[in-house]
Amino acid sequence: MFRCGIAYPRCRWIVPLLLLFAIIFYIIAVAAESGWVRDEDAKSHYANMWNQYRRVWKGDEWVQMSLMEYSWAQAVAALMIIGLLILIIAFIISCVALCCTLNITLLPFIGVLLIVVVILQVIALIIYPCKFNELIFEGHYYYTWAYGFGWGATILCIGCAVLFCCLPRYEDELTGLAKTKYLYSSA
Repeated sequence: MFRCGIAYPRCRWIVPLLLLFAIIFYIIAVAAESGWVRDEDAKSHYANMWNQYRRVWKGDEWVQMSLMEYSWAQAVAALMIIGLLILIIAFIISCVALCCTLNITLLPFIGVLLIVVVILQVIALIIYPCKFNELIFEGHYYYTWAYGFGWGATILCIGCAVLFCCLPRYEDELTGLAKTKYLYSSA
């Protein structure tokens, strides 16, 4: 005998937990010092969202150059920070809407906030490689795990946006008022 149901009342905290993971991924991507992009051998050049580092010719020291002197880098930083702030607001509202009390009317609003976050993230994560590639003069470059965390946060936000837009349809399951459906197998 199996119990079928879309969402159980005691599992309402799962979607806010996914948003918390998205926030963590987002912070890792924004704050990573190891870089978003590096050269093929990771021996002469790498860059994160804020700075780029080049190894001095025949030396052991790195020269740091700010990317914030470029308008595209300022736009990427602004989009990522604004997206993070909106994501944190969506997380707080989702905790109030699902964990403290059940407020179904807030769920589509949270979904819209997450769609805005996704749009900001996608724009920033596409501008960065397109414009950074204009700074590269030699060799092959790879985008690192920190850049991947940015895309991971984006994918989590897409999934959560879909869930928040669909959850109002399952109000009875969320409140625990839905009838339990049992599937019996005849053996």
